[in-house]
Amino acid sequence: MYDPGTFRGDLTGGLTSAVVSLPFALAFGVASGMGAAAGLYGAIAVGFFASVFGGTRTVVSGPAPSVTIAMAIIVTSQVSTLSEAFIVVVLAGALQVVLGLSRLGRYIVYTPHVVISGFMSGIGIIIILMQVLPFLGTPIAPGGALAAIRSLPDALNSINFSAVTIAVVTLVVAVFWPRGLSRYMPAPLLALLIGTMMGVFWLGDAPVIGEIPVGLPAMHFELPSWSFLLKAIQPALIIALLGSVDSLLACLIADSLTGSNHNPDRELTGQGIGNMVAGLFGGLPGSGATVSTVTNIRSGGRTPVAGVIRATALLFILLGLGAYVEPVPHAVLAGILMVVGWKIIDWQLLFRIRHLRREHIFVMALTLGLTVFVDLITAVAIGLIAAGMVHARQLETLELDSVVSVPLLDREFFSREDIRSDADPHAARVGLVSLRGSFTIASSRKLVTAIGEDIREHEVVIFDFSETQYVDDSAALVLDRLFTVADEQETRMIVMGLSGPVSSTLAAFKVLRLVPEGRRVGTMEEARRTAALLLRGEGSV
Repeated sequence: MYDPGTFRGDLTGGLTSAVVSLPFALAFGVASGMGAAAGLYGAIAVGFFASVFGGTRTVVSGPAPSVTIAMAIIVTSQVSTLSEAFIVVVLAGALQVVLGLSRLGRYIVYTPHVVISGFMSGIGIIIILMQVLPFLGTPIAPGGALAAIRSLPDALNSINFSAVTIAVVTLVVAVFWPRGLSRYMPAPLLALLIGTMMGVFWLGDAPVIGEIPVGLPAMHFELPSWSFLLKAIQPALIIALLGSVDSLLACLIADSLTGSNHNPDRELTGQGIGNMVAGLFGGLPGSGATVSTVTNIRSGGRTPVAGVIRATALLFILLGLGAYVEPVPHAVLAGILMVVGWKIIDWQLLFRIRHLRREHIFVMALTLGLTVFVDLITAVAIGLIAAGMVHARQLETLELDSVVSVPLLDREFFSREDIRSDADPHAARVGLVSLRGSFTIASSRKLVTAIGEDIREHEVVIFDFSETQYVDDSAALVLDRLFTVADEQETRMIVMGLSGPVSSTLAAFKVLRLVPEGRRVGTMEEARRTAALLLRGEGSV
């Protein structure tokens, strides 16, 4: 039911988010090394096609910090021309479409928060470090944060005080502009206007953006060689993964504000289509933009029409006001991006770091350090591995706590007719191993150590699976090893309460090949009778 009231909300949301997006698009385009126009082209292409084909009604897409930093590194170190950079963008979009069509998008949201926090904080630090040079009036050093640090002494020796003045004023306006007035004039836009006017009317020797192409963008795609395609897969994968994580996080935020549910696979497909179009027309890749999304929702946007209106508004700005963007000083964009970088750092978690477990602090610090000093994909990959190990260690304790291994006294477990009159009254010839809950690779290695010795002490062991909910492949193989150990020690086994998926998993790995059908029972009473027969030598071999 799309009515005039919904359209008014979408119109307001789309236009407001376009105003907020403009300075960010220009700043991210310059920071990526692809130019301010590339930032605008990317905001238009990704914003339009992600809204039309995406899986979230209210998410607004465009250039994002993590993707921008990744492209800056790719442009300076992994490609030789901008045409090759655009091919990487197209390939990244295609990989996102593959992720969406293969229904893998839902798994990206399981990335641990400490990994995301360390990664995003690292991105924020990189943005601040890279913008120090244009803040001082010198060009961005190719090569990322480390290159910026190495170039800092030279920059300090050749400070452009006009650029510093403009950047400081921009920074002050962006930080201290009252939040209550942001609904009438967003702080980034006001900072852009004031800084630009200072450069035009007063401090004219500060470096500026320069020429912006007028009119619709031309297609920049060239057929690549096979050798370059193979070389481009790794950087394209980086862009695809970073863009996917950013987009799905923006979707979660939009869901929390609107009470809706997004389709992660369709969202990745829409983002991929948008990035492919952006690469074809010389645009910067993008993802779901949290700031623009929140602005859109709070301004009344409720459907994808708002995203389409926002992209259309940016297109008209590009066609009609391109010449007015050329005198924007780089120092203005540096000031705006420094605020962005500061806000990206996860201060909320950092202020609570003393309450985190030591292993979680280690994972976050490792991810942050690798993000800043190595590269983004290494940071995410190693961060996920480290977080997985920490999680496995915690699961190991929880799963092993669910294992019960106890001896069953003959006089309490068996009836009087099952026990000889001259039998030892304290004998415990039968042991019970109860596996409750789930068992995975996390606990599989220690299962043998935990109950292996108990198995050797009994003539018969009852394996109780009545309360076992899940057994993964690794745990199934370890159970097979336990059964083999019991068989080698001539300990006879009874399996009780085995059913459902657990039974199917054990059957697939032939874990029960050493347990005859006659020793597979359903209740404890059946297990008792079977154990008595085995101890009297009457049970099946």
